[in-house]
Amino acid sequence: MLKNLSIKTRIPETAPVLAIRLAAIVSLFGLGLAGCGSPQQATNQSPNTASEASPASAASEKPKVLATSSVLCDVTQEIAKDTVDLTCLIPAGTDPHAYEPKPNDRKAIEQAQLILYNGYGFEPALIKLIQATKNSAPKVAVNEIAVPKPLKGEDHEHEHEAGKKAEAEHDHGEFDPHVWHNAQNGVRIVETVRDNLEKLSPNNAAQYTSNAQKMTSELTQVDSWIKSQISTIPANQRKLVTTHDAMGYYAAAYGIPIEGALQGISTEEKPTARRVKELVGEIKKAGVPTVFAEATINPKLIESVAKEANVKVSDRGLFADGLGEKGSEADTYEKMLIANTRTIVEGLGGKYTPFQPK
Repeated sequence: MLKNLSIKTRIPETAPVLAIRLAAIVSLFGLGLAGCGSPQQATNQSPNTASEASPASAASEKPKVLATSSVLCDVTQEIAKDTVDLTCLIPAGTDPHAYEPKPNDRKAIEQAQLILYNGYGFEPALIKLIQATKNSAPKVAVNEIAVPKPLKGEDHEHEHEAGKKAEAEHDHGEFDPHVWHNAQNGVRIVETVRDNLEKLSPNNAAQYTSNAQKMTSELTQVDSWIKSQISTIPANQRKLVTTHDAMGYYAAAYGIPIEGALQGISTEEKPTARRVKELVGEIKKAGVPTVFAEATINPKLIESVAKEANVKVSDRGLFADGLGEKGSEADTYEKMLIANTRTIVEGLGGKYTPFQPK
């Protein structure tokens, strides 16, 4: 894997040459966005997607539950098992910030008896649909209930994509929605999903409690393991730079400062040339050994920044906005936490030891 890298001294460039380089870097952002929001074919969910809604059947007699994101879908599936008819809207490997609802998504929202979404502006287009539906079913902003005191998003200088009415259609909010990167927050997410499933189907409450307890035990073990793994990174190399500002909860929980991010809490924010220049300077000043790309974002922009700062990009991308595709190393919530920790530890010169559940 990656070896520790030091930042080499570079010959200063003239202002015109540097300006040309920065303009070229920012122009690559268009390519980056092309990889952000396009849904991929494979998904990690065994439950229905909205386009797979089944006709009247034995399954349709079960309570209909809808979950917007891959993390919420996995948690709900682990707790409910086969007691509900679960539909998941955003496929794994897809960027929720940029996800555009399909016609069948609206139908699934209208038919659900319990709607579980993240909140804090994470899936803006779906939140708009959920809030507009006349369906009287409970609409639960799981992360807002589980983590009522969220982190605030960093105020990076950015521009929105041309032609998009950001304020009207994509309200990112002031809070960081990526709460699940702290496994302790994950425990609270499990509790919130369990409580709402019990209200929906009281006859299955004992099963939900048992399954939630099992998941809580596993997440607690993962939480302790992450702390032990991060501690193996040399103190002067515990510095995190990512494509967008999604790892704040992880950083706060596990003691690894974020030195910078190219974008804010939403991947739809386009960094300015000034922001790119600032990040290059921050990387050089902090002595960051490695920067990290993300699984759902084209890496070209962060690679260009890394080249300008004379550092490496990890050869393993972070799963910042959800799970990996089915069959990947990050196709469940717990596996995603483990995969990200491996990426960070190996990228920053720590000693990675595989997780062994008790």
